[in-house]
Amino acid sequence: MLLFAAAGGAVAACAPEALGTSRVLTLKREYTAYGTVQHGALPLEKGEVVLTFDDGPNPETLDRVLQALASQCVKGTFFMTGANLASHPELGQRVVQAGHTPALHSFAHPFLKSMPDNEQLADLARGMQTFSGVFGYGPAAYRFPFLEETPAILAQLKQRKITVASIDVGIDDYSPNDMSTAALVARLVERLRHSGGGIVLMHDANGPTAEALPALLKAIRDNGYKVVHLRWE
Repeated sequence: MLLFAAAGGAVAACAPEALGTSRVLTLKREYTAYGTVQHGALPLEKGEVVLTFDDGPNPETLDRVLQALASQCVKGTFFMTGANLASHPELGQRVVQAGHTPALHSFAHPFLKSMPDNEQLADLARGMQTFSGVFGYGPAAYRFPFLEETPAILAQLKQRKITVASIDVGIDDYSPNDMSTAALVARLVERLRHSGGGIVLMHDANGPTAEALPALLKAIRDNGYKVVHLRWE
């Protein structure tokens, strides 16, 4: 029987029908970019998915998200904002203690393309400083807010050997889209059928996503996909 670390830190058994994490993909700490919406693909097999979560940590949703993941014995990558980490460093630590991978999603989640370079770089620096203060090391991966890449930030990520993490599949779990559980599951199933797998974007800070996550994970399992957990050296 497989074991997993539950959200509260206790070790519990994985149910035989749990989705589970099929393997861990360890990536080099280097400047590269993944996610076919904007870049090349991760080295995944057909039918493999990577679960990624943006915009947290949020005290109103994190418990439900971690519990849903633990119940299916799966791990994800959490792209956290520096602002939320600064407000709730203990929640960032809980994500890591539960066995998930932390990454950076800017400090304030701004529209970077509307900002001068110096303000963009200030947001990046503040986000990295906050991340390092919480975890004791710098981020290995960065996801741009709204996936809006800019030359100024890309140059800094290259200099610091930080991976650019885009996506392959999104479920549009944000306003003004229909965020009912049924709609989110339908989008996920349809888009995974089209893509064959890949990096899935969800927003753990959103209440409807947290509510729908058990059903989303069930859909991944029932459609035969396997979860790959990303880590960096």
